[in-house]
Amino acid sequence: MAHRLLVRRIWTLSAKEIHYLPASSTAIASTSFSTSLQPSSSRVSFLSPSHALPRSLPHTTRRQVTFIVQDNEDFTERVINSQLPVLIDFHAQWCGPCKILGPRLEKAVAKQEGRVALAKVDIDDHTDLAIEYGVSAVPTVLAMRGGDVVDDFVGIKDDDELDSFVSKIIGK
Repeated sequence: MAHRLLVRRIWTLSAKEIHYLPASSTAIASTSFSTSLQPSSSRVSFLSPSHALPRSLPHTTRRQVTFIVQDNEDFTERVINSQLPVLIDFHAQWCGPCKILGPRLEKAVAKQEGRVALAKVDIDDHTDLAIEYGVSAVPTVLAMRGGDVVDDFVGIKDDDELDSFVSKIIGK
């Protein structure tokens, strides 16, 4: 019973009392009875809305450079009509090498600070896009600029090769 009272007392301490919190647990127990007669309006619960975290974090206006293609219209709008060069990562959930290449590719694109975009296309969800662009194995990465495919590779590359591939696409 004393433990419940002690816990209740700690949860309902007023802001003024927090600064003068006694060091020993016996002092806490003895003060819990002397101050429990305070009106409930002067007590502040740590779970009250006034102590809640902000509802949202500040938003940045940076443009998203990595995105998942949702459908053919989304592909046309965000890849073919893009002002930026776009790398298209054709991958599959069941593909082990795709899981290795994906994060490496995202890292290489992030290093370019918005000068190139990365579109991720799951071939199981968008088989028609894979057929249209001649994807016969995954992972396949196509580089597109102005709606035209300018370069591609199939398989895994190391970080240096990916960086040079992305830099070459930006420079063309």
